[in-house]
Amino acid sequence: MAKLHFQYSTMNAGKSTLLLQAAHNYNERGMQTYLLTASFDNRAGIGQIGSRIGLSREADLFESTADLFSKIEMRLGKGAVACIFIDEAQFLTRDQVWQLARVVDDLNVPIMAYGLRVDFRGELFPGSAALLALADEMREVRTICHCGRKATMVIRQDENGRVLVDGEQVQIGGNETYVSLCRRHWRDAVGD
Repeated sequence: MAKLHFQYSTMNAGKSTLLLQAAHNYNERGMQTYLLTASFDNRAGIGQIGSRIGLSREADLFESTADLFSKIEMRLGKGAVACIFIDEAQFLTRDQVWQLARVVDDLNVPIMAYGLRVDFRGELFPGSAALLALADEMREVRTICHCGRKATMVIRQDENGRVLVDGEQVQIGGNETYVSLCRRHWRDAVGD
């Protein structure tokens, strides 16, 4: 029975690495996979899922206007897929998460979605909120704060290392922009 899985964390926890490893395991056993990532996240290159440790793989792109049920149905028309992997799942819309649920329920294909749970302001991303509501299985990918506690929050810094407390929810960046922290140190950083 197919399921919708959501693996979430803060920045720099290794979500993309886990995705690439899981897809490799399927492929190594002769099973086809279908990989998708957000069209505007080109840090690893356009149409690439990349990890901080240097692994990467080609992926199809999705935009916020894409009908993912139709897109996946078209891909399945070209051949069987054992599992669908979605990187940067926080950028999905609520409707797209429902489309993924339909893929699982109606087309019987498992989906593994990987993404951030909250933004630098401590607010859920729309895609993550919908996945938390609809996923059959959820798993937190853990990373640690500088104090050794589990990091559940992230701050965004400007080019001078100052903590930002407001701004656009989405800004593509990496180690130079974001720092994962435990809630206590996040509160200290944002002045709460």
